[in-house]
Amino acid sequence: MDIIAVVKFQSNWMEILASPFMRTALIAGILVAIASGLIGYFVIVRGSMFASHALAHIGFPGATGAALVGTSVLTGLVVFTVVGALAIGLLGKKANDREIATGTVLAFATGLGVLFASLASENTSTVTNILFGNLLAIPSSQLVVFAGFLAVLIVVLLVIFRPLLFASIDPPVAEAKGVPVKGLGITFMILLALVVSMAVTVVGVLLIFALLVTPAAAALRFTARPGWVIFWSSAIGVASVAVGLTIAAMINLPPSFFIVSTVFVIWLVAVATRREGRVQVPVGGHG
Repeated sequence: MDIIAVVKFQSNWMEILASPFMRTALIAGILVAIASGLIGYFVIVRGSMFASHALAHIGFPGATGAALVGTSVLTGLVVFTVVGALAIGLLGKKANDREIATGTVLAFATGLGVLFASLASENTSTVTNILFGNLLAIPSSQLVVFAGFLAVLIVVLLVIFRPLLFASIDPPVAEAKGVPVKGLGITFMILLALVVSMAVTVVGVLLIFALLVTPAAAALRFTARPGWVIFWSSAIGVASVAVGLTIAAMINLPPSFFIVSTVFVIWLVAVATRREGRVQVPVGGHG
């Protein structure tokens, strides 16, 4: 009975969707979805799924620490994720070394997160928002920051796209041909840290894969061309945000679950309709 009382249809949901805070949430979600789509392809091709998951958890103590001292949660996220990205990128050149460095940094950051979360016990709603996301709580002033992050991501990717793709597909050959594989890896990790910081505000630390990996995984079931994968990843993310916010307005529940569920359903459809689909990346022409 309590659940039925909480979950009920709101007849004025169209008015809610038109409200200023919903417009802010939609714009923020679109910016994050596009950023996630731009980098999600490289996350999969480079095998950086664990790193993206780890960076979200590494950002958790930064966010809880920021809440503890009364500063911006996004600032804490960015500082910790960027530092974590630099540590992972500098400490691990080979795949095994990266995994070890990532796991070690993650363990230390998780310990800090537990400490800061316990100290910030009075801000339990903030901690919950960090873990599970709360798109509706994003202030309009943060849209400028998100737009700036997205602009930086686009410009840097335009500059390094071809060498980064080559270094992601075949690092030994790319390095032999003079491509700065390690430098590109560190640059990629910093970009990933910025996108993770944005995505955590939408879906939270625990649901980060929903925007960062799953849309690209669904797109890769239909095409292996990098440009199209990036386009469809962003489109899936944007559509999921729009659907999630609409359902949240109808039922008056946090949109994170509905965004994640929409992405998951799209991925299931992609898997069901393309059972033989595989991640195939063109190697030629990127040297």
